[in-house]
Amino acid sequence: MGVFEELKARGMIAQLTNEEAVRDTLNNKKVKFYIGFDPTADSLHVGHFVQVMVMAHMQRAGHTPIALFGGGTGLIGDPSGKSDMRKMLTKEDIDHNIACFKKQMSRLVDFSDGKAIMVNNADWLTDLNYISFIREVGVHFTVSKMLAAECYKQRMERGGLTFFELNYMLMQSYDFYVLNRDYGCRLELGGDDQWSNIIGGVELTRRMAVKKSEETGEPIPESAEIFGMTFTLLTTSEGKKMGKTEKGAVWLDPEKTSPYEFYQYWRNVADADVIRCLKILTFVPVDEINELAKLEGSELNKAKALLAYEVTKLIHGEEEAIKAKEASEALFGSGKNIDNMPCAELSSDDFTDGEISVIDVLVKAKLCPSKGDAKRVVQQGGAVVNDVKIDNIGAKIARSDFDKDGYVIVKKGKKSFVKVIVK
Repeated sequence: MGVFEELKARGMIAQLTNEEAVRDTLNNKKVKFYIGFDPTADSLHVGHFVQVMVMAHMQRAGHTPIALFGGGTGLIGDPSGKSDMRKMLTKEDIDHNIACFKKQMSRLVDFSDGKAIMVNNADWLTDLNYISFIREVGVHFTVSKMLAAECYKQRMERGGLTFFELNYMLMQSYDFYVLNRDYGCRLELGGDDQWSNIIGGVELTRRMAVKKSEETGEPIPESAEIFGMTFTLLTTSEGKKMGKTEKGAVWLDPEKTSPYEFYQYWRNVADADVIRCLKILTFVPVDEINELAKLEGSELNKAKALLAYEVTKLIHGEEEAIKAKEASEALFGSGKNIDNMPCAELSSDDFTDGEISVIDVLVKAKLCPSKGDAKRVVQQGGAVVNDVKIDNIGAKIARSDFDKDGYVIVKKGKKSFVKVIVK
């Protein structure tokens, strides 16, 4: 199976500029392709994970990934999918975020010996002469066509579009032109919300090639035969973006989202989403996933456990995946190893007359953001201490309860729990 068929079988491909040509190129030639990442945070999140997986599949098939970091475009911010203008970042912020991205991506993409390339569009965007840029690039874009793009239409309808943001499409399109000119890049990939920007890059690069051919009398080179392809966004069966929890985004940085929390997120995906996630986010063979798709009801837990383990292993390594798996099984299954459970510490000063309220423990263990929220959880029957449901907001835990096993296990609902110890 060629890489095109592999990506299609996994349901990853959304739109293409020329399906037949893209299939032939990917299956029979070795090409450079690029995916852009705007460094708006100091960690990738699960939405980026799809893009990194596509890069990994393509590299395994012999193609060369170019990871473009938007040090220049990141100073503006992509309006796609946004109802408000993004916060403007400093150059120092962007440089730090790019360094974090590189480290995380290297788990899945091999950057050694030129097998993949990293570039920063600040290298060619920040020193552009605006008049020259508008004459060379802006002349190929019409405002009416740009405003017809879905990303701009949404911004116009929701809160207005600044001229500042309107430049984003020109800059991203220029990126493709530069990468084609300097690296021979022939394919731009991105999430389906990037379709308009990708089309802009394909059309600009082709027009620039035609213009050069007319000026020099030389034929248009094969490298100017370029394409665009988008892949599906990571959404639930209901069309909602995945990767959000009560605590916020699910990050790839273990300091932001612990390996256990990361594991649990995928372990608890909806039944309707587990097979799709296995295809998009793991390297488990498609035939094996299709067999798992025949499972129903509680049997789907087998597929969910596989998903959680495989995705956690890819991002955090096998050792952390095993720890997270054992911690999950210790609480929810037949496992007995609780060493790797999420842990919170109390001090002796947290106790009054040898006791501490369950409300205080829920807050100190960060299971609840406030005492008010903790009271609501208890009143709704969502608090459990050592397998005993707590229904009294005045309930307390004795210091001696911690001494029996060296800890108490506190749960909030069915999915959140912490091993609480006293230091």
